[in-house]
Amino acid sequence: MRMTLFLAVWLVRFGLCAAAPIASSSPPPVLLAREASAGIDPAPYWVSEKLDGVRAVWDGKVLRFRSGRRIAAPAWFVAALPAQVLDGELWLGRGRFAEVSARVRKAEPVDAEWRAVRYLIFELPGAPGDFSARVVAMRALVASAGVPWLGAVAQARLPDRAALASRLAEVLAAGGEGLMLHRADAPYLTGRHDALLKLKPWQDAEAIVVAHRPGQGRLAGRLGALEVRMADGRQFRIGTGFSDAERASPPPVGTQISFRYRGLTASGLPRFASFWRVREPL
Repeated sequence: MRMTLFLAVWLVRFGLCAAAPIASSSPPPVLLAREASAGIDPAPYWVSEKLDGVRAVWDGKVLRFRSGRRIAAPAWFVAALPAQVLDGELWLGRGRFAEVSARVRKAEPVDAEWRAVRYLIFELPGAPGDFSARVVAMRALVASAGVPWLGAVAQARLPDRAALASRLAEVLAAGGEGLMLHRADAPYLTGRHDALLKLKPWQDAEAIVVAHRPGQGRLAGRLGALEVRMADGRQFRIGTGFSDAERASPPPVGTQISFRYRGLTASGLPRFASFWRVREPL
């Protein structure tokens, strides 16, 4: 009888068998966050910083992007990882997403570039117990590995809304993106679920580039705006948030991008949409 992922991870955790790798043909099932509501009470949650890195799933043998594609990490980097399924971020530091993304997407890893990359884990897919138990288990795994490039995302309990607001302000002032709130009593879940929330001063979403609109005036000869299509089929333009380099060489048609916005218009389109970054291809 085929072993379930839950049982397999439990056995791996207690050293009774090796973890089976997640198939490369499909994205690994992971938990995705929803937006936190204003004035949320943090008491039932573990709170951590939302890292600006590249999400990566370790299946016990292979490191993969969220899309399921294999990450060409150096042998020494993955050799230190435990034989257990992990979910986390490949991270260089605040505001360095483009840099870490460029490093970890190379078909041939550059050893010197990977020396500064850390794999910071925030979940143990399929592991038993609630999230509080998994926080303890993650800390133990990192301590047992004893290598500087494997870490656990710092998790803290905050008593009230004032403490949450203070922590958010602190992270934003330091150049961070925002906070993540994970229900302390939640079992391991997959898909988009309110057991995991993101708290930021803006919202974000994805869209597909369908056309380039030329710039005018000082932007003549370069990108003026991207015409994009959301998952529901509606199209709109994004004309801000681009660097000079991105305007000179914009994301090709068909690329999936992430954008930031603040609420919705009366017609339901993102308000004040601004280009954020190119997403990992599916």
